[in-house]
Amino acid sequence: MKQELAIVILNWNGKLLLEQFLPTVILHSPKDSVYVIDNASTDESLTWLNQKYPEVETIELHKNLGYAGGYQEGLKKINTEYYCLLNSDIQVTEGWIMPILNLFKSDTTIAAIQPKILDHKKPSHFEYAGAGGGLIDNLGYPFCRGRIFESIEEDKGQYDDVTSIFWASGACIFLRSDDYWTVEGLDTEYFAHQEEIDLCWRLQNINKKIMYCGTSTVLHVGGASLAYENPKKIFLNFRNSLISILKNEPSPSVYYKVFFRLVLDGIAGLKFITDGKWKSLYAILNAHFSFYKMIPSTLNKRRKLPKIKVPVQTSSIIFDYYIRKIKTYQSKK
Repeated sequence: MKQELAIVILNWNGKLLLEQFLPTVILHSPKDSVYVIDNASTDESLTWLNQKYPEVETIELHKNLGYAGGYQEGLKKINTEYYCLLNSDIQVTEGWIMPILNLFKSDTTIAAIQPKILDHKKPSHFEYAGAGGGLIDNLGYPFCRGRIFESIEEDKGQYDDVTSIFWASGACIFLRSDDYWTVEGLDTEYFAHQEEIDLCWRLQNINKKIMYCGTSTVLHVGGASLAYENPKKIFLNFRNSLISILKNEPSPSVYYKVFFRLVLDGIAGLKFITDGKWKSLYAILNAHFSFYKMIPSTLNKRRKLPKIKVPVQTSSIIFDYYIRKIKTYQSKK
């Protein structure tokens, strides 16, 4: 028999984060709903967890499979109607679950929901990874209501709504399990970063909805695994964004979008040169070479996937941000 909700935390050497944030998750969540998938940690995470919270079910993996692979493997062992994939550096708040479940129950075509995500270090402002819900522009650049590139908005209640979005943040994403497995879940080739955008894109391509629920709030530390300017994060973000476009964008627009993204990535590389950020430049170059190697496997997946024209923001975030100097989503509207 399926339980209603499983809150699933992916852990890799995160004992300190579990000590800080897990007690609040347990306090504000249904009894026996919390799971920890361990990505072959080498610290004392599991020992501490089993001693301190034996009621939390643990799923141990044989090696670090990244965000995508870790969840994909671990979720196979959890029988539930809804998943909540929750980063280990998230502080939840009282009453965070019911608005999400009520929204799911109000519309069976909803496949994924994201709550409001605020910055744990600065709770008056939104957090980079998700903010007030994820969107995407006409060249496939992701951004958020409440965060465009490095510009973060203060939370003044402007996103306390319930609305359709393009992607829900992997920092805290609720998923209808049947829909998740219908599209075969997370793509493990991503390893980490932007895999949730690909997942939400595929869900929309089978006419499912991605929603934002501003009446539920969590706080995210952000950058706990990799700092935002870490070369590995740059590599994964640049490569995985190209993969998502090639895999999911319908023809013929897919061809010009990939081409323009490659050109704009080159311009970003020139900016890193002028700033003396050589490791970041190499990260972009490596991302492109890795993308080229993955083109055959990505095209093979593309041929198997349904594709529809999913609504996007018609203007370019690059143009709006750097030319028109529009720094916030509120000023775009």
